Amino acid sequence: MITGYSVATLVVFIISIGFVIYPVSIPTPRRIPRIPINLTTAPILAIAILWAAQCLDPAVIRGGIVGTDGVKPYNILILFFSLAYMAITLDITGILQSAAFWVSNKGGSNGWKLYSYFYLMLTLLSILLGNDPVILSGTAFLIYYTKVAELNHISWLMSEFAAANTASMVLFVGNPTNVVICEGFSVNNAAFTAYTILPFIACSIFCFLALGGQYRNKKYVPRKLNHAADLDARSVLLDPIGACVGSFMLGSALILCLVVSFFGIDVWKISLPFAVAKFIYDVAWDHYRFVRKLPMLGRGQKGPEENGIPSEDFMLQDAQILSGDKSRHRQSSPPVPTTDEMDFIPDSDRVVVNDFSSPSSKIFAARWRSKCIALHKQLHAHFPTFFTALPRLPFALVPFAFSQFILIEALSHQGWIDVFGTWLLRATHGDMYRTIWLIGVLGVILCNISGTNIGATILLTKVVRAASPMLSDQTIRAAAIALAVASNIGAVSFTFSASLAGLLWKGILKQKGIIVSQATFAYWNALPLVVMMIVGLSVVCAEMAVLY
Repeated sequence: MITGYSVATLVVFIISIGFVIYPVSIPTPRRIPRIPINLTTAPILAIAILWAAQCLDPAVIRGGIVGTDGVKPYNILILFFSLAYMAITLDITGILQSAAFWVSNKGGSNGWKLYSYFYLMLTLLSILLGNDPVILSGTAFLIYYTKVAELNHISWLMSEFAAANTASMVLFVGNPTNVVICEGFSVNNAAFTAYTILPFIACSIFCFLALGGQYRNKKYVPRKLNHAADLDARSVLLDPIGACVGSFMLGSALILCLVVSFFGIDVWKISLPFAVAKFIYDVAWDHYRFVRKLPMLGRGQKGPEENGIPSEDFMLQDAQILSGDKSRHRQSSPPVPTTDEMDFIPDSDRVVVNDFSSPSSKIFAARWRSKCIALHKQLHAHFPTFFTALPRLPFALVPFAFSQFILIEALSHQGWIDVFGTWLLRATHGDMYRTIWLIGVLGVILCNISGTNIGATILLTKVVRAASPMLSDQTIRAAAIALAVASNIGAVSFTFSASLAGLLWKGILKQKGIIVSQATFAYWNALPLVVMMIVGLSVVCAEMAVLY
């Protein structure tokens, strides 16, 4: 039964989504940073308001963290972060840049051949590593490559974004939304790939055709490129041994996760030990190279200009991009002031704690900051793999994901999920094909207006489960696969906030001086998105027709 509390909960939820899509920052007095209301803070603030208004209670918050109806948020996040760490540390070895150089050499001076090869490479890498690591490295490389080759960057970058997000639907670990679907609908991890592989192939092919159609003008993809000498792919492979070990461990983890899913074992129990083992290896290997004075990241290797790629600072992107923080992690730390220099630090540049007027507290704070910076610099030099990977992990996902689970649990607590489930039944009458199209189209739309594809997937999973007593098992399974297709291609959409990858991609481009407006992003994504939605959902319908 809908009450005033129910209405208030829905209104606060919608307002929080608005701030996720269009973040703002509140001005503050001098010396105090502006207060951001964005992807990280808006959902948390919404929870605090609802709790204060007694629209939710501790039991709802606990349900959003521990999970209900078979969906375990902690399972999803542990799995995602474990595999993300292994994928990012593998990327740090230079293997993705090496692959990009190799593909560039194979493409030669033929513009469309190179464009096709890059699309294929990014697709294959995104299947194996997920979209976020590929977005991180692929975007930085393409920015550099298009600048050096004097190419129109928009066609190459939009292609990369589409390829990475489409390919993430293949493996259950390719996207957090896939894990939500597997957990929420009790879909076996191997079966998930079996269901999504055909829609993926169809979406990927037709997406490339749509991209080719809208970039057919030679100003976007020239027929002939000014091809210089072949790039040395080996020179950018910074750590061949680490690349081999990392590939083996990531591949083994993925295979074992697929195998144990048949036995009902939580996959985080497999991925987490592998990530811990990889961390131990990274620390031990870096220590060995540091002690033996062997070449390692940041020491004893060719400079970026000699390698022909951007510096490590160019390649790394801080997870703060997702939270709207304009600062970024740099491999080279800022200068550390000496004790003698402390007294000459301008007041505006000092870190002030406690007593704003006390010179002694200012000096103490500056000294403390100096020691912290020096310690971080030493640790970064000793263990570069871990300290380079750490800021690239998507930490903004943790508060956001838990907040979304809690908010949607609040909607369920106030009766809205049951209402939405009733509306679903009335619209589809339980028909499998109507359900596929309705869930698929709604999934794509909600990715843009419900706070990323994660929020959309959690919401629609709950709605379908609420309607499940009146739906056949075949219809529920069809809805799950339609949602898997929609939540992945939905990232190739009209708003950057349709996915965390979109916010990350936008942040990287902005830091490199490339501004892609919301209208431009929507314009170039419109045709591929519509084509993929129609083709992908049609293939899902065909699959269900054959199977059931």
